[in-house]
Amino acid sequence: MSNGDDPADASEGADADDPEADGESAATAPTLPDEATEESLTEYLDEIEAALEDAETEADLDDVEALLDDAEDGLADADLPEPDEDDEDADDPRDDLEARIETLREDVADARGPYASDVVDAIESAAGTLTDTEWTAAGREDAADAVEVFVDDATVAVDADVAVEIDDEGDGDEIEPLTDALDAVADAVADAGLDADDDAEVIAELIDATDALADALEAAEEWDDLETHEQLRAQGYYDVLGHYKDFPVEWAALKEHESRGNVDMVLLALDSLQSDFMERHCLEALERMGKRGKTEESVEEMLGRAGKRDRFAIRILGKMAAEEAVETLVEYVDEDSNPQLQKTTFKALGEIGAGEAVGPLAEKLAMENDHVRVHAARALGLIGDARAVDPLADTLAEDDSDDVRAAAGWALRQIGTREALETVAEYADERSFVVGTEGEKAREALDAAATPA
Repeated sequence: MSNGDDPADASEGADADDPEADGESAATAPTLPDEATEESLTEYLDEIEAALEDAETEADLDDVEALLDDAEDGLADADLPEPDEDDEDADDPRDDLEARIETLREDVADARGPYASDVVDAIESAAGTLTDTEWTAAGREDAADAVEVFVDDATVAVDADVAVEIDDEGDGDEIEPLTDALDAVADAVADAGLDADDDAEVIAELIDATDALADALEAAEEWDDLETHEQLRAQGYYDVLGHYKDFPVEWAALKEHESRGNVDMVLLALDSLQSDFMERHCLEALERMGKRGKTEESVEEMLGRAGKRDRFAIRILGKMAAEEAVETLVEYVDEDSNPQLQKTTFKALGEIGAGEAVGPLAEKLAMENDHVRVHAARALGLIGDARAVDPLADTLAEDDSDDVRAAAGWALRQIGTREALETVAEYADERSFVVGTEGEKAREALDAAATPA
């Protein structure tokens, strides 16, 4: 809505010599109330919002900005009621009015432009993409075609004489002629003196053209795109494929490597294929492989991720029964503010059979979160260390949650010592079905142990 390089110059386009126009503006422009109250300032901002909706030029938007400045000054001087300090839900009228002024300022900013300078910035960005990217032969050809189309469209829009001069022999730098052409178009746009109001259609055409150029460059093939596949091919990643039905082909190969226990190839795919889709499937493959997937390299990779509190990696370390992870995982046992991390960690420590975690896990049998207590109890059962019998017995006897008590009973049965089984068997007639079930199973285990073979 103004000169491309200086939006503030738009106000110069106003007809300052037209008294009739000035009179009309003065009659309709919002006026700051003499007495600034919440109600009067709200009405004033309503009028400013209406003026913003009616604004058609950069000069109109400048006027709205000035009105908002007045509103801000009036609010600063206003004597508004303070919210009740005892009522946490009470609204502060000053805060509400300040927020609305800020929102209106953002709306003014959104309504401005686009400017010729926006077009120049987009062209310079495209030139940077051309220079910074290592293109394949096909990608370079597509990029050149995209630049030629853009130059043709842009030069027509600004009536400039710019051409893309590419060396047909391909002996020189094939990107430099493209960036030279884009630089020339950018200069032509900057020199055209396009006005955001008067030349809005031309600027819109140029914006569309730069968007199309950016999309085309994004779609053009980079050497890195091929390099990944060539690297995988050179290392035999695709050698396992015969007939396959899963796409992409990398996923089909991943499934085959998982079935063959080729951990190194799963890790190669995880490192090489930078997509959320393949990362998820690589991690799921390692989780399903469990102990088969445990190698020095896979444990190191998962430990690096677990060090960043990655719950997926922690789950995998548990399935691998990776003792190397215990020191890292024990540090997360006290993460009471992150119960999801705790649950995953507890289970992993249980699957690993981490005796070092018995004390820290036993302390969590007293925490407030019922669901976390369940996981702490079950983890102790998976570890199977007799040192957990006493704290689990206390939990079975005293916890308020039947689910937690049942988990403690299950854990004691997994530990399986006579003391542990006798402790649970006492609850065979418990009114709670889930607790009583654990007691009955413990009693059956004791009977079986007492019966001669």
